Amino acid sequence: MFKPDFDFLVFIGRFQPFHAGHQAVVETALQRAERVIVLVGSSCQPRTLRNPWTFAEREAFIRATFPDAGERLILAPLLDDTYNEQGWITRVQQTVHGITCRFPPKVGSAAPRVGLIGHSKDHSSYYLSMFPQWQSVAVENVRGVSSTPLREQYFQQGKTNADVPATVQTWLATFRESDTFQHIASEWEFVNQYRKGWEAAPYAPTFVTVDAVVVQAGHILLIERKARPGKGQWALPGGFLDPHEKLRDAVIRELREETRIKVPAPVLAGSIVKEQVFDDPYRSARGRTITHAFLIELKPDAHGLPKVKGGDDAQHAFWMPLGDLDPERLFEDHFQIIKTMIG
Repeated sequence: MFKPDFDFLVFIGRFQPFHAGHQAVVETALQRAERVIVLVGSSCQPRTLRNPWTFAEREAFIRATFPDAGERLILAPLLDDTYNEQGWITRVQQTVHGITCRFPPKVGSAAPRVGLIGHSKDHSSYYLSMFPQWQSVAVENVRGVSSTPLREQYFQQGKTNADVPATVQTWLATFRESDTFQHIASEWEFVNQYRKGWEAAPYAPTFVTVDAVVVQAGHILLIERKARPGKGQWALPGGFLDPHEKLRDAVIRELREETRIKVPAPVLAGSIVKEQVFDDPYRSARGRTITHAFLIELKPDAHGLPKVKGGDDAQHAFWMPLGDLDPERLFEDHFQIIKTMIG
């Protein structure tokens, strides 16, 4: 008779793609817990080189790997909170609580036995120490498998190998024939060419950019990107700092170049109410890019929102109600920037 050590074991990951190491963790969890909760991180984001597959797609190839698990395997999307670690921890706790409360505890049990499972010697295993209320279960990584080289091999060479479960290989073979695969593969080609421009440098460069978070009357000013990476995605107006330019001057220049906003530069500069640095190492596929975001709050105007028109690197410029923002359409970490700057 199956006597599990836990009522629930929680496994957190991005699974881009789901590989043999992930498979071993889930197999161990199913052996030790009544139910396994898989929280699929970086959900509700645009497709990028680091996150090419949606939650629904990742759920499909995880379930295909464990067809007999049935209701014992519970998958749920987990949104990132890149610049608010405590907010992310709270989201994990709330998601797990929402799932466990759907299952009444066994007779005589005051609370469900919950544990956290993951790879023991992996750069991403730091989260195992973030939830002291749950017992940690460590699993050795199989052959040191990592998702990053698997993604590179797949999108640059169109190949998979035995480090990916057979069911996932079958799914990826079908995906390879899609327009989405071709789009992401083209992004890889662009980034590789971009990086060749500085590959001979003695040290990898760090790029400095600026982004304008312009709000008025419950709306935010966005652009549609004209070029790769992120062609067609929504983004904050912004760009690279010029060599002899101050940050505040740069953000006003980029804002006016990309949106042609009908507001004088001095008014824009005088409406800056907040600035913050965003430096997640993985925020840009182009390389280490640190951006300085400026919150510009324009006063409501009886004539409505200022006129804007796409220019420079922007295909279009437009105002969007803040309540209509879609994180799956926004470039890089711009949704996280907006959420952090506006609150």
